[in-house]
Amino acid sequence: MRFPDGFLWGAATAAYQIEGAVAEDGRGPSIWDTFSHTPGAVLRGDTGDIACDHYHRWREDLDLLRELGVGAYRCSVAWPRVVPAGAGRVNAPGLDFYDRLVDGLLERGITPMLTLYHWDLPQALQDAGGWANRDTAEHFADYAAVVHGRLGDRVPYWLTLNEPYCAAVVGHLEGRHAPGLRDELTAVTAVHHLLLAHGKAVAALRAAGVTGQVGITCNLTSVHPASDAEEDVAAARRLDLHENRMYLDPLFRGAYPDDAAAHYAPVTDFGFVRDGDLEQIAAPLDYFGINYYERHHVRADPADPARGWQRVPPEHPTVTGIGIHPEGLSEILERVAKEYTPLPLVVTETGLALHDYAGPDGEIADDERVAFFEGHLRAAHEALTRGVPLFGFFPWSFMDNFEWASGYGVRYGIYYVDYPTQRRLPKRSARWYADVIRDNGLR
Repeated sequence: MRFPDGFLWGAATAAYQIEGAVAEDGRGPSIWDTFSHTPGAVLRGDTGDIACDHYHRWREDLDLLRELGVGAYRCSVAWPRVVPAGAGRVNAPGLDFYDRLVDGLLERGITPMLTLYHWDLPQALQDAGGWANRDTAEHFADYAAVVHGRLGDRVPYWLTLNEPYCAAVVGHLEGRHAPGLRDELTAVTAVHHLLLAHGKAVAALRAAGVTGQVGITCNLTSVHPASDAEEDVAAARRLDLHENRMYLDPLFRGAYPDDAAAHYAPVTDFGFVRDGDLEQIAAPLDYFGINYYERHHVRADPADPARGWQRVPPEHPTVTGIGIHPEGLSEILERVAKEYTPLPLVVTETGLALHDYAGPDGEIADDERVAFFEGHLRAAHEALTRGVPLFGFFPWSFMDNFEWASGYGVRYGIYYVDYPTQRRLPKRSARWYADVIRDNGLR
């Protein structure tokens, strides 16, 4: 099974999850620094203070990427490392780090794909209201222009935001991620301001003469009703609104879904949407990134029949409690291509959490992850054969890291990180993926 010539094989990480060095060279605190140091917020009190020490070990890590054979590396820029307070003074040493990183990638023949926001909002902006404050969108656009001013001549792919759903909902409604809030009005307001920040950043990049391609990456789910019963079908549509259409419709149709106003009426009338906002959010893009982890079967929630839903638990859950459904990836790719946009698409994340360990022989036998990626590559290839303009695949993750609220308790990497020594070891999945890249497909 071969992929098209020039298919972009990559690997992905995020700044707070790997960099460490949270108080070095002028970096300011982020909401994840604050959240991870909040008792009870993260498994066993883990923090990203050191993480994978990538800030100091980046050369070694880029050498591993070269050995792996990837054509591209998706990483994020830490906003508080570049603009410590989120607005105002620019921190030159922070820009210098990403300057070295981009040059190091290019020297090794690896294409940089930069995510400008992977959830590490400067704490100073959170203190002023965070994503519930419209001004944050303006500050994000200014920050995007600063990063482009230093790196724009060498970065072919830009992503404004990573997973606005998680940033808004998991962080502001469910409270499981930073900033740890549980308020629906704040969450819906954050959805809009994140999307507005994306639109303003696109405008800032265009105004600066960006030569690279500009996109955004959203985590999307494949949602199915648990039965043909009317109430289950309605519940599935509500979950689809909540997880998918609240992002896809503004980005590609310039409007929130028709059923959004009624669904969120108990908490908001969308008064935070101003004239021109939706036109700015729907500014033309060059490509669209998709993160895929979950396929849901949904039934009505008897405790909340008007607004709620229940996700049917998977028969064979992974260590994070979700099921493995490669077919959901092809469903999402085909839906986006058919219903929303003809833009080139790229799988910017998909991956499997395991409790990996090195055996006495030194082997890290993550065969479950190999099977996971093989199934998802087959699903991606199936979408390609059906006309989806897919141009790349980025497994999550290049290496084990600080996995948000799970701390260091689960591992997603294809490289094992022994945290006390910071030694990196290839897992069986890394060797398998190197073969996939070399063959441009599956044997």
